[in-house]
Amino acid sequence: MDAVRGMAPDAFERLAQRLLREAGFVQVTVTQRSNDGGIDGMGMLRVNLISFQVLFQCKRYQGAVGAGAVRDFRGAMAGRCDKGLILTTGTFSPEAKREASRDGADAIDLIDGDELCDLLNRHQLGVTTRTVEQVDINPTWFAHV
Repeated sequence: MDAVRGMAPDAFERLAQRLLREAGFVQVTVTQRSNDGGIDGMGMLRVNLISFQVLFQCKRYQGAVGAGAVRDFRGAMAGRCDKGLILTTGTFSPEAKREASRDGADAIDLIDGDELCDLLNRHQLGVTTRTVEQVDINPTWFAHV
């Protein structure tokens, strides 16, 4: 997580773009920083015969993303997509989680730092996993052979 938090904001957005592509999204783009209107990128997720336009926002936070950030993102995505996604290196406050799934409002999926790390590991993006086999010798067994 320290490596991701240390990335420049635009690099973190490109990492999110790559992660979404690896997760099955197509046509994933990162918006231009100067006029993003609160939207960091967009992509298309195809599930069987149905496609969903998804807008995403990246938050490099140490602490918790609050409900206000979720509301602001919902306002930015209004009428522009089917789904929203916020990725953070931090966590989401309980209020932010409630706001993301509030009845009558467009649902926004939330990916916190722990889930982000799990996804990076699952898709082998910037990390490798090694399985180490440890062999212990039992000298007593050898002494009685």
